[in-house]
Amino acid sequence: MKFYSTNNRSHVADLKTAVLKGLAPDKGLYMPESIPTMPASFWDNLPGMSMPQIGFEVLKHFFCPDIPEDKFRQMVEEAFNFPVPVVKVSDRISALELFHGPTLAFKDVGARFLARVMSYFADYGGKAINVLAATSGDTGSAVANGFLGVPNVYVHVLYPKGKVSKLQELQFTTLGQNITAYEVSGVFDDCQRMVKEAFMDKQLNEQKILTSANSINLARFLPQSVYYFHALAQIPREKWSKTVISVPSGNFGDITAGLVAWKMGLPVKRFIAAINANRVFADYLASGTYKPAPSIATIANAMDVGDPSNFARVSELFGGSAAEMRKLISSLSYTDDKIGATIAQVEKESGYTCDPHGAVGYAALRDNLTSDEFGVFLETAHPAKFIDTVQKYSGTIVDIPERLKRFMNGTKQTIEIEADYNLLKERLK
Repeated sequence: MKFYSTNNRSHVADLKTAVLKGLAPDKGLYMPESIPTMPASFWDNLPGMSMPQIGFEVLKHFFCPDIPEDKFRQMVEEAFNFPVPVVKVSDRISALELFHGPTLAFKDVGARFLARVMSYFADYGGKAINVLAATSGDTGSAVANGFLGVPNVYVHVLYPKGKVSKLQELQFTTLGQNITAYEVSGVFDDCQRMVKEAFMDKQLNEQKILTSANSINLARFLPQSVYYFHALAQIPREKWSKTVISVPSGNFGDITAGLVAWKMGLPVKRFIAAINANRVFADYLASGTYKPAPSIATIANAMDVGDPSNFARVSELFGGSAAEMRKLISSLSYTDDKIGATIAQVEKESGYTCDPHGAVGYAALRDNLTSDEFGVFLETAHPAKFIDTVQKYSGTIVDIPERLKRFMNGTKQTIEIEADYNLLKERLK
């Protein structure tokens, strides 16, 4: 499989180059040259397949034979080694719980897979790899823990000072070893801009191998497609064509993965891009004009993105047509007050505790499902990661899992810098 740039289809790279570079030289994102359709036998067997089995069958089309199938099967089994259950919340709405991995967030799926792919290329390349990641919350913890102790790989996490939850921060600032955390005086978009500038810095790239662990890296977002198939495996087949999937969306890597799954034949009815007050995508669907905007801080902070990187991939999947997108995707936006009210409502009516991002996904289904549809929303993080917000609105005490408690006892280690790329560059040299 070859991969092309969203800015220029004639720029093509092999898997190793696409993964290790992250961004194409023309600043485009890499996309697979072709997206295969899964055969009928796959759908017949799907209800009895485990997530690693699904992952191998789906992802081998993109990653093999560049990675030998026996080695790739082992990678998938190691990366997808925790449960991802569909849990009933109401009669017509269920949650796909993606928080049962090591850092209790959906990004464990992509980050653990990416770490193994990177490690494979590092083993066979012999040169140290520097992974850059901008985070608005869970990317930092998932990437840092996924790569912790991996030989020949060094991780640099940039995050906006004071704009991630305390527990999220502790999950990637207390690790040490091959993990360095940069506390940036700015917002997430500043962190993302600095990472992109590093990738475009010819001098720096001649000195070091730089790559991304954000969803701009194809080996981060493609494995996320697997849990959409896994969700259907847990749903009665007669409901598949009536299923609406609501995806809490910030940088749009997660919904891009879902759309790739749809291109591969995922037989669902439609998708909802559920967003907070950062409503750039909702405005795009309404107007047909994409207008990035400064990000707005919200209680669903991992979605505080004013210029989603993966919009380029979503647009590519639909030939740049907003009209074509509208046939499959709608988008609903929610303010902090509505997110908080939804947390309270779900807790009261069903006893289910949503984190703020999951609450956005639930609200979009609650407000948009028709009488004959069945909804699944992605519950992207354990509510304990946003414990103050969740307890404030739900009125319940949230238990903190032991995995989180261990991070709370660690010592924060960060480098504080202004939102200036040159300062980051000096550190990376």
